Amino acid sequence: MANVIKLKKGLDINLKGKPQPVVKDAPMSEFYALIPDDYHGIVPKVVVKVGDKVEAGAPLMVDKNRPQMQFVSPVSGEVTSVTRGERRKVLDITVKADEKQTYKDFGKQRVDALSAQQVKELLLEAGMFAFIKQRPYDVIANPEVTPRDIFVSAFDSAPLAPDFNFVVRGQEADFQTGIDALAKLTDGKVYVGMKAGKEFPVKNAVCVSFDGPHPAGNVGVQIHHIAPVNKGETVWTLNAFDVLMIGRLFNKGIVDFTRLVAVTGSEIENPMYVKTVIGAKISSILGDNVKKSAYHQRFISGNVLTGTRVDASGYLCAPHSQITVIPEGDEHYEFLGWAVPGWGKFSVSHTFFSWLSGRNKEYVMDARLHGGRRAIIMSGEYDKVLPMDILPEFLIKATLAFDVDKMENLGIYEIAPEDMALCEFVDTSKLEVQKIIRNGLDELMREMM
Repeated sequence: MANVIKLKKGLDINLKGKPQPVVKDAPMSEFYALIPDDYHGIVPKVVVKVGDKVEAGAPLMVDKNRPQMQFVSPVSGEVTSVTRGERRKVLDITVKADEKQTYKDFGKQRVDALSAQQVKELLLEAGMFAFIKQRPYDVIANPEVTPRDIFVSAFDSAPLAPDFNFVVRGQEADFQTGIDALAKLTDGKVYVGMKAGKEFPVKNAVCVSFDGPHPAGNVGVQIHHIAPVNKGETVWTLNAFDVLMIGRLFNKGIVDFTRLVAVTGSEIENPMYVKTVIGAKISSILGDNVKKSAYHQRFISGNVLTGTRVDASGYLCAPHSQITVIPEGDEHYEFLGWAVPGWGKFSVSHTFFSWLSGRNKEYVMDARLHGGRRAIIMSGEYDKVLPMDILPEFLIKATLAFDVDKMENLGIYEIAPEDMALCEFVDTSKLEVQKIIRNGLDELMREMM
C-alpha cells in the first residue's frame, strides 16, 4: 500500500464547468503548430523550410546548444510557415496535416532489453525528451546529467483539471512501459505521486499518495515532501500524460501525440474530454461547444492558474491536457462592489458572505484582477496556500533583489512558477508572483552556468 502524505495548506477553487466522463473525438485539424515557448530553457534552431514534407515524428527544430535534442512534428504534412517575432525569435512552426497520416518508424522496443544510453538516445531522436523537465530551474532536462531521482505526478489538483484515473483507462500498459523506461535513466528511484483513494498499480516505482487541497498535485510539492532537492542535486519531473506518450513510443514504435483533453469552464456548453493531438487548433477541439455570448471570453490552454492565454484560433500548447474558457469580465462594472454581500463571489478571506454556502458551491469567475499592483504586504497570505517549508514572502523579496545567497537559503531550487500560482491568486498586492519566480530562476541559471 502506498504511503499517504496529508497536506493541510492549500486552496481548492471550485469553478463551474467540470469535465464529465464523456469522450468525443475531435475532427482532424487542418493545421498543427510546434511552439518553442512551450519548451522553456532552449534556443530553437529550425531545421525545415516552408514547403518541406514531414512525417509525424520528424524533427522540425533542435536546441541550438544541444543539437541532439530534437523537437518533432506531431503530424505528417507540409510545413506551411515559420513565424518569427522580434529579433527573429521563432514563434511557431506550422504544418498542414495530410488526410492520411504517416509516421516515422522508430521500431517497437522492449525496454528491459535496452541500456540506459539506448533509451535516452531513442527519447532524444523521437522528441520525447523535450517533455522531461528538471529541478532546479524548471527547464527542459539536460540529457548529459544523470538525475538523482525522477518524479511523476499522476494527478492534477488544479481547478477543473482532468481526472487522470479516467484518462489512463485502457492505457495502463503504456503508462507502465513509460515508467520502466524512466527507471533506466536514473541511479535513484522513480516516484509516482497519486491522489489518495484513487491509487492504481504501478511497478518499478515508489508510489506515494497525497491527500489535501491544491497544489497537492504539483510535482514540486510532491518532491518537497518526498525527497527535497538540495544545492548541487538534479531531479527530473514529468506529468502522467507525457509518460503515456513515452510508453506508446516503445510499444508502437511511432510517435503518437494523441491526448485526451479536458474541455472545461463556465463558458463551455458541455464540459467533456476530447480526443485530439497536441498542437491542434483550439477551434477544432472546441467546435460549437462554446456558449454564445455578447461579452468577451478568455480562452486558456491549460488551467486558470498557470495556463497560457490563447486566441480562439490559436493552438493547444504541448504541455497542456486542458482547455478552459471563462468570461473575460472587461465589460462588467460594479458600483461599490466591495460593499455588497457578494453571495455569488468567491472569497478566500471571507470578505463576502458566499463562504456560508459551503465548499460544494460552484463559482463562475472571470479574468478581472479586482485591484491594482502595490507594495508587497507581509500578511501571511502566501503561507496559508503553500504547503512547503519555505518563507514565500521573503523568497519573493530576495528574488526581486536577486540576492543569490538569500534565494538559495530560502529554497529557490525547489520552486517552480506553478508552485506559486495560488500565492499569486490570493495576493492582496496583485504581484505577478509566477513571473517574478520565472525571471529569478532564469537569472540564477545564467549566473550558475
